[in-house]
Amino acid sequence: MPIKEYHFPDCVELNAIAVDAACSGNPGPMEYRGVYLGNCQQIFHFGPIHGTNNIGEFLAIVHALAMIKQKGWNMPVYSDSYNAILWVRNRKCKTKLDRTPETEVTYQLIARAENWLKNNHQHARVLKWETIHWGEVPADFGRK
Repeated sequence: MPIKEYHFPDCVELNAIAVDAACSGNPGPMEYRGVYLGNCQQIFHFGPIHGTNNIGEFLAIVHALAMIKQKGWNMPVYSDSYNAILWVRNRKCKTKLDRTPETEVTYQLIARAENWLKNNHQHARVLKWETIHWGEVPADFGRK
């Protein structure tokens, strides 16, 4: 069942995954998901764990990239997060989240994602979702 009905501009590639994250508080319970644009179906969801929205955006992109590579798909990933796209490009999550027992799982996932990026230089394109022109990214949790 689709997340909701969307009408995309011609410039949006429909054979793509759109990702987004949500966090209740910052930091707080964080989750993320990926939606296939071809049918607006959720194809993955993770969380909640203690983190920040930017960390969730970063992890969502890397999750999508790893899934695309594992499945042998040829498609881009859309994200509405400038920070997360930059972190992926630099292969480093530049979070300021305190490392505590509550955030240890989050830090382990960050390390795993950074390691994946360092070992998979050739991966799918990561494109900016232009919210101003196209509306909310289809993976949006709708909590604004």
